[in-house]
Amino acid sequence: MAEKRSSLTEGPIAKGLFRFALPLLGSSLIQQLYNTVDLIFVGNFLGKSASAAIGSTSLVVSCIIGFFNGLGMGVGVLTAQFYGAKKNKKIKGTVHTAAGLTLLLSLIITVAGWVLCPYILKLLKIPADIQVPASTYLRIYMLSLLSIVSYNMSAGVLRALGNSRTPMLCQLLGGIVNVAADALFICVFQLGVAGAGLATVFSQSLAAVLTIRCICRLPQDYRLELRRMTIEPGMAKAIFRIGIPEAVRSMMITFANLMVQTQINILGVNSMAAYASYVKAEGFLYLPQWAMGQANTTFVGQNLGAGNVERAEKGARTAIFMVIGITVTISAFILIFPEQVFRLFSSDPEIITLSAKLGCAAYGLYFLYGIVEVIAGAIRGAGHSTPPMVILLINMCGVRLIVLRILLCYFDSIEKIILVFPITWICSCLSMVLYYRFGKWKTSALLDGKNT
Repeated sequence: MAEKRSSLTEGPIAKGLFRFALPLLGSSLIQQLYNTVDLIFVGNFLGKSASAAIGSTSLVVSCIIGFFNGLGMGVGVLTAQFYGAKKNKKIKGTVHTAAGLTLLLSLIITVAGWVLCPYILKLLKIPADIQVPASTYLRIYMLSLLSIVSYNMSAGVLRALGNSRTPMLCQLLGGIVNVAADALFICVFQLGVAGAGLATVFSQSLAAVLTIRCICRLPQDYRLELRRMTIEPGMAKAIFRIGIPEAVRSMMITFANLMVQTQINILGVNSMAAYASYVKAEGFLYLPQWAMGQANTTFVGQNLGAGNVERAEKGARTAIFMVIGITVTISAFILIFPEQVFRLFSSDPEIITLSAKLGCAAYGLYFLYGIVEVIAGAIRGAGHSTPPMVILLINMCGVRLIVLRILLCYFDSIEKIILVFPITWICSCLSMVLYYRFGKWKTSALLDGKNT
């Protein structure tokens, strides 16, 4: 697989951001696609008990993956800045420290998860009749943790070097294997939920091997040499300093959304089904925003590393205008054709109508969250991941739960409760813009020699 790298420190800004973000969006869509295929196989061939068993472990899985994705963000930011600054020795130290941390931490959490699995399921109050399949799936999933973390870390390095295409292609091949493995293990060998877990192990392992191979084939100055894996204390500290706040943010927002979901569940089956459709449609809005935010992180990281502060600022502004344009276009389509869109997720006329009302109440302001993603990406690209974490925790967790409580005091319909989302997008956007305007995000603490 050809390994392509590109510097984002030169050339047209909008074109560079778009070309870099497009494969990131592709990766997200591929991930969504084979997650959907997993659900199709489990739901259609194993039944609702198996679906419930796998679904009941999703919060645990999300928290673990969120933690390692945060560390991957730290690795990516360091690599991008060192690449922009042409500090090849530092890139090599980052890559080898990331490899060492991947091996050590994934093995520790795999063993801990395997041993503590029964206690975790009891803590989550998993019904007794699905505890066995839930435990089976979670323990097998833990076996794929090393591969999942290896892929995310390797993909983070490649993207930081300006190559977002190769991780997408690796994930695509892994997704194809995932579909084939689901069919083989579930339909042919009839392994039940264990088959779904094994399909994940095989697909993620392939994606990990392919991306690691690419890192081992980088230029000699900073390629990965497996026998030289290490953990440099200064480099590990820098990775944790960026990664831990991002991991905490991811896990806490998941928790806050779970609280909203819990209150919606009280409103009945129709509200639950309409909200599920709303969330699925929201994915079409969020994934481009996520891709632009990630692209902006690499863009800003490389340019600040190169000492080009003005270009970093121009890139952030360009990314903001691009994400607004993309989000408004998709939102307008959904708002103009709500029934046609939500019919994709449900055939029940009542659910379609209610889902459309939710979309009309919220999607018009969804571009504000796009601004949040892009600005947070710029700030993280500068190496400051704590301010975005604090801003988002205050607004997406604290303010969201307070507003939810207030809305519940006056309304008992999901059409009103859904307003909790646009209200917190407004608060988050204002807070992030103020920090972006007056904060010292452009000063990088990564390249001054204090931490690395």
